[in-house]
Amino acid sequence: MPPDPIPAATLILMREGAEIASLPEILMVERGATLAFLGGAMVFPGGRVDPGDHALLSPHDPDPEESAARIAAIRETIEEVGLSIGLSPSPDAATLTDLRAAMAKGRSFAQTLVDHRLTIDTHVLTPFARWCPEHVPVRRFDARFYLAAIARGASEPAIDGAETVRAVWMTAHEALAQADSGAIRIIFPTRRTLERLALFRDFPSAAADARAWPIRRIIPFQAERDGVPSICIPDDLGYPITSEPVASAKRG
Repeated sequence: MPPDPIPAATLILMREGAEIASLPEILMVERGATLAFLGGAMVFPGGRVDPGDHALLSPHDPDPEESAARIAAIRETIEEVGLSIGLSPSPDAATLTDLRAAMAKGRSFAQTLVDHRLTIDTHVLTPFARWCPEHVPVRRFDARFYLAAIARGASEPAIDGAETVRAVWMTAHEALAQADSGAIRIIFPTRRTLERLALFRDFPSAAADARAWPIRRIIPFQAERDGVPSICIPDDLGYPITSEPVASAKRG
């Protein structure tokens, strides 16, 4: 029997485009090429849920796994790209640098927040999806995806240089075009997510659509579509494209 999937969280950050009426931009990060999991792939900020994320929960939290995942998404985004979501008061650049440095030295996220008199509000995150692929070469994650908006003036990323070697804002259409040209590498869940995000002209419409669909674990499965062996996902979760030929699908 395969091991249980590792709880993880991903944050899809969106900001307004540079021009009036332009499409929103999404933050994509490139993982270090030598990493065992998705090395060299373009993804959204995120990572595994740590035990320390549970330390920030109320003992009466009705859904501790969900709340810990939201905290993990916020923490990982600070660690990987130096951007703050859901912290109050909103930290300046110097405080964010201090937070990242303290956590890099082993200080818990909970304690760094206390040290800087910051509180965290996980309700700024909108649940978007939950992916749990089974066909993975290294390890399996049960990753909850969230949406959050960030002001353009506060959206300049600062990569950690380890797990994340590049961070770039682009529209969903641009990311898909770059993947099609071979300029970047994205895996099956990322492509399906970008195709869905490409439907929206702004963050409010993306968040409203996310709230309109159920959140269930998405476990891609293999089936024939028009006689072609394909990797598929359910068709009732809001995705405009629900299958891709096995021959072209990148799964890890």
